[in-house]
Amino acid sequence: MKKAVSVLMAFAMTAALLSGCAKSSPESTQATSASEKESTTEAAKETPETQSTGDTYTLKIGSLKGPTSMGLVRLADQSEKGSAKGSYEFTMVTAADELLGKIVSGELDVALVPANMASIIYNKSNHGVSVIDINTLGVLYGISADDSIKTAADLKGKTVYLTGKGTTPDYVLQHVLKASGLTTDDVTLEYKSEPAEVASVLKEKSDAVGLLPQPFVTAAMAQNDSLKMVLDLTKEWDATAGEDGGSLVTGVTICRNETLKDHKDAIDTFMTEHKESAEFANANVAETAALVAAAGIIEKAPVAEKAIPYCSITYVDGNQMKSLLSGYLKVLFDMEPTSVGGTLPADDFYYMP
Repeated sequence: MKKAVSVLMAFAMTAALLSGCAKSSPESTQATSASEKESTTEAAKETPETQSTGDTYTLKIGSLKGPTSMGLVRLADQSEKGSAKGSYEFTMVTAADELLGKIVSGELDVALVPANMASIIYNKSNHGVSVIDINTLGVLYGISADDSIKTAADLKGKTVYLTGKGTTPDYVLQHVLKASGLTTDDVTLEYKSEPAEVASVLKEKSDAVGLLPQPFVTAAMAQNDSLKMVLDLTKEWDATAGEDGGSLVTGVTICRNETLKDHKDAIDTFMTEHKESAEFANANVAETAALVAAAGIIEKAPVAEKAIPYCSITYVDGNQMKSLLSGYLKVLFDMEPTSVGGTLPADDFYYMP
């Protein structure tokens, strides 16, 4: 196992760069304190609903600070209050490589990770994980003060500022540009190290275009009222991807196969509650925004409330999940095989409940 972890950690930086919703800080936060975890676990075990599943195993769940965690905040709140049907411990981190190490070592049973990272982990762990659902669809948007931009084709002759050369946002943009008949000769791409740098450039150059994920889009617009969302990369992807292009998938939920084998009832309960939590987030934006702020995902609830409708929080499992995700991974693979771990996942990558 130590050898496997060390090999996988070599891929961590690549996976982190390929994700569109993780920052590279080593800090991590616990969604619940040790004492809260203990009381939550005991409360969950004592509920009739949990007893009815026949499995009181406490699932250890990790997620990234960002949109992929927003659909979980309702369930995390219920777990803390002892009203969840399942028993859970939640961990939220700010770096994708932290989740990679924890899922491989067995510290976590379940992790919400960037879609391409799920494929990398699958390939490098000898098929040791399965995807159980899609939790977030596209969160990438083009923002600018130039409202003449209506489609990706309108980017010709423009300069687009984005974070991370060779990351998922970079691949997505280049795919959309190519599908729109453009190349990087037609559009100048300027790479910055973090979203704040992109926002700073947009403030100085009124004709510049920035490519950012939510909630950074909403935060940038809150600081500069001349900015507006001019491109939805999800719509651009869907318009050009074709029948086999899947959909623009940002985040998925993976589970260790050992956990699936030994605690299937607990996983099935989690999947049901995850779906309910995601649906709650979309139907109750103000209440969810308060929970998002309380969890430290976005500092201010009003900003979170504006961002949530554009964060594409979802829950998709089964055959639809496989169709959307496999198509997306195929596009990435065709552009750069290492972006998905060198090989497209086999059918056993997709968990069918």
